[in-house]
Amino acid sequence: MKFSRVEPTYTTKDGCRLVWQGIDEDDTDTIILNKKELDAIIEILQKDSTGTIELEDQMSTILINSDTIQFNLKDHKSLEAQTFEFQKKILEYAKIPHDPQYLYISPKEFYPSVWIRKDQEAMEFKEKKNVSLLQTILSANSQTTENSDLFKIMSSRRSTRKFHKIKVEDWKIDKILAAADTAPTAGNFQGFEVFYIKNPKTKEALVEAANKQPYVNAPIVLVFCMDPSRIQLKFPPSILEKFSLQDATLAAAYSQFAASGVGLSSIWIGMFDEEMVKSILGTKLRPSSILCIGYPDKKRPPKSRRKLKDLIRIIE
Repeated sequence: MKFSRVEPTYTTKDGCRLVWQGIDEDDTDTIILNKKELDAIIEILQKDSTGTIELEDQMSTILINSDTIQFNLKDHKSLEAQTFEFQKKILEYAKIPHDPQYLYISPKEFYPSVWIRKDQEAMEFKEKKNVSLLQTILSANSQTTENSDLFKIMSSRRSTRKFHKIKVEDWKIDKILAAADTAPTAGNFQGFEVFYIKNPKTKEALVEAANKQPYVNAPIVLVFCMDPSRIQLKFPPSILEKFSLQDATLAAAYSQFAASGVGLSSIWIGMFDEEMVKSILGTKLRPSSILCIGYPDKKRPPKSRRKLKDLIRIIE
């Protein structure tokens, strides 16, 4: 595994993603740094100094030495980078402003925070560990989730049509977006794209496009669109279109479960004018669903369902 590049993060122009590349194209490891963490690394490297950075899971560290930078992570082989190469790429990255990029998230990612020790203390640290992204989605980490059991999430989830105006934390949004990326897709080509809507006017326009359903103007609005051009399989266009619809639907479902897992509520919107939505988003991609997420104004129990014996038909 070799250190490869520095990339922008998902939902903010600050911070960065550190990417390691393996032999295979899909074999990557990624560390996400926020602004504070990135600034701390830059401070050390600009001074050609050494230091220890403790990650947010409080069980993993980055040890900066003069020749190599060591990333000590739990349940995973150690990652390393040559200090000169790492320093060059980080400092070049820091020179120019960056916009959020909607990029591939590896399931091995984790969310770090920084603490710098004095030079003489650099070697005095405990064994550190990391938590995988999938673990952080489904279980409590340093930021506690209300539900950690998948079946509890499934049984307690309920659609919400009125959201509280409380701002949703960035780390929860990151997990929701990451969940979409982990969804199974046809041939693993991920034939979909997610539009994360932050602009208030765009949300208002989507309300009109979605049959004037007011709850579309939610704290978090994700529009899942089909992109069959990504699916490089030798099938007729109609089949690729079907695959793409399934990909986008599964991704939205994974995000919906992740939202419930971090204590949020949601509503799935399937009624909308497709051409209006495409025009609003400025895309030619066909929208499959709109997922609206936020804190519910009031917690309600799930609605009753039909009996399982009436749902399942057994063919022997």
